[in-house]
Amino acid sequence: MRPELPPEFSPSSPRGPFALINDEPVAESGADLLGAGRAARQLAGLLVASRDATPFTLAVDAGWGMGKSSLMRLVDAELADHPEVHTVWYNAWTSTGADALEGLIKSVLMRFDRRVLRRGLQRVTERRALIRVLRALTTVAAGPLGVSGLVDELWKKLSVDSQARNEMRAAIGELVQEWGQTGEFRPRRLLVVFIDDLDRCSEETVLAVCEAVKVYLDVPGLAFVVGCDRSALGPNGLLRDLSPAGSAFMEKIFQTSYRIPAADGQGVKDYIRWCARTAGVEPLLDDGLVELLVQRSDRNPRRIKRLVNGFVLEATLNPVWRDFGPGAVIRTLLLQYFYPDFYRMLTGPSGTVDGDVVAEFRTYRAVRRTLLAAGAGPSETDLADARGFLTRYDLVLPEHLEAGGDAVLAALERQLPSDFPGLVSNPAFTSLVDELTALPDADRLLLRLREGPLGSGGEPTRMSQEWAPVWQGLPGVRSYGYATGFGPPLAWQGNEQPSGADAYGSPPPQQPVPQQSLPQQPMPQQVGRGALRGVPASQGTFPLPAFHVLWVDDQPERKAVVREVLDGLGVGVTHASGTDEAVQHLRQRTPDLLISDISRGSRHAEGFRMLGQLKEDGSYTGPAVFFTIRRTAEREEWAAALGAALTNNGQELHELVLAAVQDAARGGRSASPQASPPSQREPQDPPPQRADPVGPAPSWDHHPWDLLP
Repeated sequence: MRPELPPEFSPSSPRGPFALINDEPVAESGADLLGAGRAARQLAGLLVASRDATPFTLAVDAGWGMGKSSLMRLVDAELADHPEVHTVWYNAWTSTGADALEGLIKSVLMRFDRRVLRRGLQRVTERRALIRVLRALTTVAAGPLGVSGLVDELWKKLSVDSQARNEMRAAIGELVQEWGQTGEFRPRRLLVVFIDDLDRCSEETVLAVCEAVKVYLDVPGLAFVVGCDRSALGPNGLLRDLSPAGSAFMEKIFQTSYRIPAADGQGVKDYIRWCARTAGVEPLLDDGLVELLVQRSDRNPRRIKRLVNGFVLEATLNPVWRDFGPGAVIRTLLLQYFYPDFYRMLTGPSGTVDGDVVAEFRTYRAVRRTLLAAGAGPSETDLADARGFLTRYDLVLPEHLEAGGDAVLAALERQLPSDFPGLVSNPAFTSLVDELTALPDADRLLLRLREGPLGSGGEPTRMSQEWAPVWQGLPGVRSYGYATGFGPPLAWQGNEQPSGADAYGSPPPQQPVPQQSLPQQPMPQQVGRGALRGVPASQGTFPLPAFHVLWVDDQPERKAVVREVLDGLGVGVTHASGTDEAVQHLRQRTPDLLISDISRGSRHAEGFRMLGQLKEDGSYTGPAVFFTIRRTAEREEWAAALGAALTNNGQELHELVLAAVQDAARGGRSASPQASPPSQREPQDPPPQRADPVGPAPSWDHHPWDLLP
């Protein structure tokens, strides 16, 4: 039975049905959906009752996105009912290094009365034993200053040298004591300092904040509530390189901790439904999908919001999903968010024979079981499947699995993506992949994800009936099932609209537009900063910078991250689509850095072959980086044999290019910068089953990467 549309989905709604959810912390009890209000009341009561035990530091301990900031905001709101308690907020993430120490101390001082600050400044001035004239001038000058000016003057006096810093704690203690005395029959005032996001800071900032708390602000009348993930600040986390003395100092910071528990299952379900209702997609999430989000989000509120927002964006902007149900969207988003490297292979050029990395992974899982089989052993069908799969990687199934299965598996895993061995033992990932492949039209869905909205033959996209509860009857929805009014389909962004398309890029009914008919903007051969965003060089570019990159890739449109990195660094770029074109550019100009793909069409090692030839004939001997979505142990070894780096992510590419730029600026032309290995596995020698193993001096006439899948 189709669910009824709630009022906010009325066709007369002026804003449409969908909205994004913000990620702001909960600040009032009325917005508390996960039961943090009770804990906030108890913590607030504890702080008030512990006034005489100050100073102390309480850690609100939880992982990323588990509600630390929300709980602290709710505690602050509860403390507002106690007039003798005042609060200060300091976000450690907004400061860096030593600035954090000054920022935190000044934030505390700003909370005191102007009268208290003036007297404190006078005391500090007198203690500095300045000459009478200077003392008088300073005192007079402080007279008209406001709170901010007085705080600045105090900081100057208290931080001028080591002697003044030794006096800082006593001076601040006197300020707090004077500020806290409110009358004979009234309780002393308490200042609660909330410090948020400490676990997101650098080691230097963390230590500066902790120094301020423990060395200078550790005075009666102050209580600190610090939001952080204690494990991230532990010996195995951010502060793992601390000396023994530093570790001992950190152990003294927190007197006690409150670990935020995960919400109960029903509470998380209610929270998911609230998020879905707020975003306008509640009718699309049945009980099964809600339960799926409970399990896959680890009951993390921020993850839930992120998934719901991603669902809204995909449902409204990405035409891939128009003829697939919400379950396909949710499961694909889970892959994208929690397993990004695998998702990049799923949606990009993966380097497999048929491009289907999901099928490759599932077959690898089955073959792995066969190779590790014991006892009765695998069936003949399993052996035949394993034999066929291993042949694709030029490997031979051993006669006796007990004796040779491990060695063949090790050889196989050197050629597979480096993440596969870890993912295959991750039940959350394997079950997610199985669920995705078990969906109706799973094969068509995976093909669509690889090739785009019109990748499966160019047929028009028809909306699945599962979307009807929110789309039916809304403005901008065509009778033949196209949703418009939310921006152009992603496949047409940056291109001219096909003939007959409406203002939002939706093709007219019964007129399919094949993907190959969409005009494509050519990648400019010689580009500057602006052209990397798709502006042809002929339209005017900046003069090429001193550092120049030759980028060789036959599918640059599918490696947007490379363009973004190079554009962000402002380097000059020449693009070549293949080896012959690259050689022509090299004859005209020698670049400072070569960035290349590996697989081009059916030539799955063309990038390696190209660089080997260039080095052999002396056409190019400078640094090189291979950017590939498919990162394997064997590819890393081959890249290293060529003196090149290899990476599959934008951050690492940015660091590699930046290192090359800095090296060139120093006047050097060193070997290629090295990428960080994806794992700590020791490299393995090629096994005997592998034909033509890679040696230290490869021959470019016949090489095993001809056999790469």
